[in-house]
Amino acid sequence: MTITYSSKLGQLPPYLFAEITRLKNERIDKGVDVIDLGVGDPDLSTPDIIVRAAQEALATGSYQKYPFTLGLMEYRQAIIDWFGKRFGVSLDPVDQVCPLLGSKEGIAHIPLAFLEPGDYVLSPDPYYPAYVSGTVFAGGNVYFMPLKRENNFLVDLDAIPESIARKARIMFINYPNNPTSALATENFFIEVVEFAKKYNVIIAHDNAYSELCFDGIQAPSFLETPGALEVGIEFHSLSKTFSMTGWRIGFAVGNASIIRGLTRVKSNVDTGLCLAIQKAGSIALHHADELIPQTVAIYQKRRDILVEGLRAVGFETEKPKGTLYVWVPVPEGYGSMNWTKTLLEKTGVVVTPGVGLGQSAEGWFRIAMMAPEARLLEAVERFKSL
Repeated sequence: MTITYSSKLGQLPPYLFAEITRLKNERIDKGVDVIDLGVGDPDLSTPDIIVRAAQEALATGSYQKYPFTLGLMEYRQAIIDWFGKRFGVSLDPVDQVCPLLGSKEGIAHIPLAFLEPGDYVLSPDPYYPAYVSGTVFAGGNVYFMPLKRENNFLVDLDAIPESIARKARIMFINYPNNPTSALATENFFIEVVEFAKKYNVIIAHDNAYSELCFDGIQAPSFLETPGALEVGIEFHSLSKTFSMTGWRIGFAVGNASIIRGLTRVKSNVDTGLCLAIQKAGSIALHHADELIPQTVAIYQKRRDILVEGLRAVGFETEKPKGTLYVWVPVPEGYGSMNWTKTLLEKTGVVVTPGVGLGQSAEGWFRIAMMAPEARLLEAVERFKSL
C-alpha cells in the first residue's frame, strides 16, 4: 500500500519547534546541561485552587458527560463577568462566547467557517503558526503583513494592496504581540475597525497575552474599540495567564454571527471542552485578581534579569512591556538559524530563531522567560562566553 499525503499538508511550513527539539536532544545525549528558553511553555505550576476545583469536578458524575456546544454555563458566565470587569465590554453568555480547547484550536478553525477556496487571510509576519495552518486547511491564501521595528511592530494597513484587501475575508492581529512584545495603540485599533468596515474583513484578534504585561501596564481588548463588535472577535487563552498550557482551555468572544460560524465548525469536529476543565477555568477567572499579579511579578523579575544581562554583554534589546518573550536582534554576521545553532552548540542555551516565525523575523531571535531566575542568570553567564 502506498501512503500519500494531501497537497494541503505539503503547503504547511515546517514545524520549527520539532527541529529545535531534535538539536536540543542531541546536546542532552552528549551530556550538555541544556537551558531551554525556546518554547513558551510555563515552568510555573497551575495554582492549587484551580487544580482542586478540577479534581472535585472530575469526581462528580455530572461533570463526566459530553459537554456539547453549550458546555458549562458557569464557565460562560465567568468569562463575561471577567471580560466586563476587565475591559468594560458587555457580552451575552450564549451568543457571544465560544469555549475553546485552547485558543490555538479556535484560531485554526475559524477560517473553515468563512473562507471559500482562493480567499485571502491577512496574517502578521512574524506570526503564530495556526494563522497559516488554519488558512491552508480551509483552502485559502495567506498575505503576510510585515511587522517592522520602525513601525513599532504594528501592521501597516496602508501597505496592504487594495487588490488583496478586497479578496480578504479574515485579518489576524495579535497584541500584545508574540514574538515582538509590541502593544497596540488606541489609534491602531480604530484604524483596524475602519479597514474592516471598508473591505468587509473579519478581524480575529489573538489576545492570549492580555494579562501578562509589566510595569503596571494593562493591555486593551480590541473589542473596547468603537465598532469592533460589528467586525470582529477576540481569542483568549488561560494557558499562559494561569499556567494551564496542558489543560487546553480558552475562549473566543465577540460578534454573535462570527461566533456562530466558529461554533458550527466546532460542533462538527469536537464534542466540546471537558466540563471539569471548564469548572477549573471558571474558578481561575473568578480568582484572576489575586492570581494574575503574582504571576506577573515573577515574570517581570525574569524579564529584568534577562534584559539587563543581555545588555551587559552587548545585545541591543528593548525591555518588553508584555508577553513572556524577549525579542533580540542577532549579532552581526549571523542569520537567525545559524545563530541559534551556534548558541546551542557553544552554550547549551535554546532560543527560537526568528525566521521560524516568519520571513520578516529574519535577523531576530526570541527568548522565552520559562525558567527560574537562577537558570536565567546561568544562561546570561553563558552568553558572556561567546
